[in-house]
Amino acid sequence: MQFLSYLVRGISLGSVYALIALGYTMVYGIAKMLNFAHGDIIMVGGYVVFFTFCQGGMNPWLSMILAIVVCTLLGITIERIAYRPLRGAASLAVLITAIGVSYFLENGAMLLWSSEPKSFTSIVSLPALNLFGGSLQISAETIVTIVTSLVIMFVLIWFVNNTRPGHAMQAVSEDRGAAQLMGINVNAIISLTFAIGSGLAAIAGALLLSSYPTLVPTTGAMPGIKAFVAAVFGGIGSIPGAFVGGILLGIIENLSKAYISTQLSDAIVFLVLIVVLLVKPSGLLGKKATVKV
Repeated sequence: MQFLSYLVRGISLGSVYALIALGYTMVYGIAKMLNFAHGDIIMVGGYVVFFTFCQGGMNPWLSMILAIVVCTLLGITIERIAYRPLRGAASLAVLITAIGVSYFLENGAMLLWSSEPKSFTSIVSLPALNLFGGSLQISAETIVTIVTSLVIMFVLIWFVNNTRPGHAMQAVSEDRGAAQLMGINVNAIISLTFAIGSGLAAIAGALLLSSYPTLVPTTGAMPGIKAFVAAVFGGIGSIPGAFVGGILLGIIENLSKAYISTQLSDAIVFLVLIVVLLVKPSGLLGKKATVKV
């Protein structure tokens, strides 16, 4: 029964990683860039919910909506100011810029709200679910996190495959130049992708902090890196792959803490990335890229 408890907690943590990884994989799939500031947008969303709900007493769902709006606008602004001028630049320049944006957000948060840890109140006020006569208890936060990540994954798959903006995203991902010749506004589609990814980061931040209620300016840094590992693990650019990678990574991390070592759990997570890159570089559900020369 204890194993089941660890497994459920791992799936819950993996669902948060999956939500963050979905944002990573959307941006990479369309814009072909890694937005390492994505984890810090989680932190910004967390602070919005903290000040409006935990301290301001706002309805938790209204607070969530406000956090999504703020993070969406922040994602669009970052793309417009930091990344769009580098659209034709070398990938290394874009990567360094992304790291710079990440540090800018973290240090900006320290200046605005200090580095003192803040206690976060869960946005979920439902009772826990007791199974097997109470020997297995599943928190409401765990249930909401798992259900939310599943719903968002299916909505994203439907959106990409069945809507005009989704079809435009696929076209831009396949061949940006050809998509532009066909009349698709590439800049608008990339901005939309950043908006979706940043909105997902706000949701992930609130759910992460509901289960792990300590908020600091670096809150999103490590979850963001682990979500990137999850996206690569599942196959970066693949929406189902990001979800599967996130869930598996959460399970691996939680079981490692329980049965191996709490100090080595992070090392094991990154070891998984190394093994995947060696054995199957395209990830579990990723497709091999064909390069024409």
